[in-house]
Amino acid sequence: MQLKISLAKALLASASLLAVGASLGAAVNRYNKPRSVVHVVTLYYKDGTTEDQKKAVLEGVEKMASEIPGIRNVWLKGLKVQGSRAEKQPDGTTKTRMFTDAFALEFDSEAAFKAYEEHPAHRAWSDKTYLPLRGYSYTHDITNQ
Repeated sequence: MQLKISLAKALLASASLLAVGASLGAAVNRYNKPRSVVHVVTLYYKDGTTEDQKKAVLEGVEKMASEIPGIRNVWLKGLKVQGSRAEKQPDGTTKTRMFTDAFALEFDSEAAFKAYEEHPAHRAWSDKTYLPLRGYSYTHDITNQ
């Protein structure tokens, strides 16, 4: 009788350890390495740019994305934007400008990204909405290809 109880306890302990091990294995982070291209833009706006103008820039990104083939996803809200740039002032002094905003576009492929650069919707947004308000920007184009 005692042997049966000990055997039952051992089986229960083994099953518990197996369940814990399985749950730990399931907790391993899974990730992908997509072959898409991510175009990340960090920027600051010119002095005097209003919140409505900034909003128009981001709305323009979204509108542009709906018109250009090969754009898969957009990100319009920078949660943490780092970096700065020394900007020479008209009086000869230097002012450090912090980057304040960011957005990103994901393209299906490098070919789609290259086509975007000269697409009429991109050119119109850039020339009429973005560049007149942009103080300075950096772009980062990232892929796994």
